[in-house]
Amino acid sequence: MRTDPEWLEELGRRLRVLRKSQKRTIVDVAREAGLDRETVSRAERGDNPTLLTLLRLLRVYGRLNALEDFIPEPLPSPLEALERRGGGRG
Repeated sequence: MRTDPEWLEELGRRLRVLRKSQKRTIVDVAREAGLDRETVSRAERGDNPTLLTLLRLLRVYGRLNALEDFIPEPLPSPLEALERRGGGRG
């Protein structure tokens, strides 16, 4: 099992690979994301990027939908589903 620092390093590696696969420079990505070049560079090194930084980078890379897999929309509870169908108590 990976440690937190190992996961951060892997996240940075994946961000770097994604940027390079789209043939973008750090400067271009930073400008488009509204981030400082050093912020993008630190994220690619796995230097604990903020959630806002990750959101902006994923948006630039066209991968914001990856959050749906990461944290899927919760399903309604059985009681909520019953109430939506009009079969609730009361």
